[in-house]
Amino acid sequence: MYLSLILLVAVGTGLGLLTTAATSTNPAQLDTHSMLPTHRRQKRDWIWNQMHIVEEKNTSLPHYVGKIKSSVSRKNAKYVLQGDSADKIFRVNEDTGDVYAFERLDREKVPEYQLTALVVDKNTNIYLEAPSSFTIKVHDVNDNWPVFTHRLFNASVLEMSAVGTTVTRLTAVDADDPTVADHASVMYQILEGDKYFAIDNSGLIYTKTNSLDRETQAKYEIVVEARDAEGLRGESGTATVLVTLKDINDNFPIFSQPNYTFMVPEDLRVGSPLGSLFVKDPDEPQNRMTKYSIVQGEYRDTFTIETDPIHNEGIIKPMKPLDYERIPRYTFAIEATDPTINLRYSGSASAKSKARVVINVIDVDEPPVFQNPFYHFQLRENQKKPRVGSVLAVDPDAARKKIGYYIRRNSDKGHFFQITNRGDIYNEKALDREIHPWYNLTVEAKELDNKDNPTGKESIVQVHIEVLDENDNAPEFAQPYHPKVCENAAQGKLVVQISAIDKDITPRNVKFKFSMKKDSNFTLIDNHDNTANITVKYGGFDREHTKVHYLPVIISDNGSPSLTSTNTLAVTVCKCNERGEFTFCEELAAQVGVSVQALVAIFLCILTIAVITLLIFLRRRLRKQARAHGKSVPEIHEQLVTYDEEGGGEMDTTSYDVSVLNSVRHGGAKPPRPGRDLRPSLYAQVQKPPRHTLPTHGEPGDMAAVIEVKKDEADHDGSGLPFDTLHIFDYEGSESIAESLSSLGTNSSDSDIDYDFLNDWGPRFKMLAELYGRDPHDELLC
Repeated sequence: MYLSLILLVAVGTGLGLLTTAATSTNPAQLDTHSMLPTHRRQKRDWIWNQMHIVEEKNTSLPHYVGKIKSSVSRKNAKYVLQGDSADKIFRVNEDTGDVYAFERLDREKVPEYQLTALVVDKNTNIYLEAPSSFTIKVHDVNDNWPVFTHRLFNASVLEMSAVGTTVTRLTAVDADDPTVADHASVMYQILEGDKYFAIDNSGLIYTKTNSLDRETQAKYEIVVEARDAEGLRGESGTATVLVTLKDINDNFPIFSQPNYTFMVPEDLRVGSPLGSLFVKDPDEPQNRMTKYSIVQGEYRDTFTIETDPIHNEGIIKPMKPLDYERIPRYTFAIEATDPTINLRYSGSASAKSKARVVINVIDVDEPPVFQNPFYHFQLRENQKKPRVGSVLAVDPDAARKKIGYYIRRNSDKGHFFQITNRGDIYNEKALDREIHPWYNLTVEAKELDNKDNPTGKESIVQVHIEVLDENDNAPEFAQPYHPKVCENAAQGKLVVQISAIDKDITPRNVKFKFSMKKDSNFTLIDNHDNTANITVKYGGFDREHTKVHYLPVIISDNGSPSLTSTNTLAVTVCKCNERGEFTFCEELAAQVGVSVQALVAIFLCILTIAVITLLIFLRRRLRKQARAHGKSVPEIHEQLVTYDEEGGGEMDTTSYDVSVLNSVRHGGAKPPRPGRDLRPSLYAQVQKPPRHTLPTHGEPGDMAAVIEVKKDEADHDGSGLPFDTLHIFDYEGSESIAESLSSLGTNSSDSDIDYDFLNDWGPRFKMLAELYGRDPHDELLC
């Protein structure tokens, strides 16, 4: 059922398409279904000839195109055209319906025109029939030649390519109608460059030879012409193709010179470049793969040649140190080739290029050279040997200068070793393997001139001294033991198992023997496996009698010589419960000790602090004394005066007589000094003239008299200072209104100045207020 329905639909569709095609073949009739109702069949009224016109007609304008005609025949009807080209390019005779073209048409510009035909009333312009659209097609004539899309093309191809290798494809376009035979078909032809290249009708350019060599000619210019089948051509129908040959690696390198000579210092580092080899290779840099090699000579293992990938140069580098004294000149042959070249491109050219290299070694002043890269010596501990070992360095130069040996102090901080001028190393101190088993020394070998001064050339070598072990340490307990035992322990009860160690290198067959000298309630059982058991001998201990038992354990080794040590084992007696668990033990007092070195260091620190403190105290005291005298510290030494008398203070009335100072103020003479001195004081001999005596005219005053007296005393005093000294007195002269400013002869109670105002000046003047102010308590007593 479904199959028959599908066939019926397909047949109906095919009949409809055939009917439509038959109707569309008559260009004089137009379907106006779009203007009429779909349920009603309309009779076609338009009748005209098929519309077409040939482009570029040479006849005079206007050109007849065709006629539009309707079956409606009315006297007042007229034909009208509508569209973009109506009344501009095309016009219609309103009475006859003839359509004319008033311009020459170009199909390549406009291949067809869309117009609308109308029949209207001349008077009212009312449509007498429905409008109908139609097309005027322009028929093509062969009036265009092929044109290339570009006038210049760029192409490339590998050099030495095989015949028929594609270079590029060109395209030329003909604007004529391609549906008309031979109007738009294009044919190509090479006008220039057909010796090496060819082109087919599709515009494909290909090679005609396989001998295109970029090094001979890198670019080619090809001129191609395009025309149609009828031979129509023009200036724009040609194009130029620039073909560039791309490089391939088809040329072997050739040395730029047959001989290369280099001057190289002998101290050149291994692996450093000493010179370059140059070759000529016409290929582009990316295709230069030169390989250099040494082909003749005995120095293939001395030098190597590396290729610089950027510049294609051969870099010669030494693989071994150069020695002018051994080989001053190297000569060998080299070759350059390119292993990546395909031999079918090389032709008859030689695949290898050869050259000769000469390397002259320049002598330089080299540092000394040790015979060995390092030295290893052995020395037994606790010994001093005159010669631990010897190092030897020589001057590699022909001068063979003298060599001096030195040990760097930073490698021998303990100054254990010395070295002689001959390189012999000896130890000045005995060594202890248990402190330092190895000593790593750095020995310097310096080149010396004729005056034994270093020239600046030096070398170093590492010397490793191994300290061999001797049996110089007695065995001891392997660890600190703190054994405990119950006071009611039974006989044979194990207290502790002990073992021993030795600071010396312990051999595999070491045997430690254990024994105990003191007779006690303990037994030592040697297990013969370097351990021993301490057990209870009799059983039962008395804590009230002995709380700690000290057992001297003797341990000896089997070394040569055998060493023995006594180690004390402290066993604490504890109270235990019925299950044998410790319930109470006396803790041993921790043994705290300080070494002698620590005590010395502590004493030195305390002494240093004390000295610094004393110096600071003396300096501050000196500054305070200087400020008290109003002098700076540097001036004190100029103001020191030595006296052979001492005062005992204000309360001392026998050592120093204060009345001497007051006598001058009060006009009295100085009484004789009852003190210890036989010679009177220099300042005590001053007498003040009476104050009531006025100097007469022309006579010197009392101050002048005092000065004269002092001058005379200074002139006749043999024990006085040998230079002038400024003396300050408390006497200002009788003429002074202020009289004496000294406080020696005054008493605070006699002062009529009230110093109570000092109490109002604040805490800074509190001390002065207490000294000079009035005490309210004293006033009440008065």
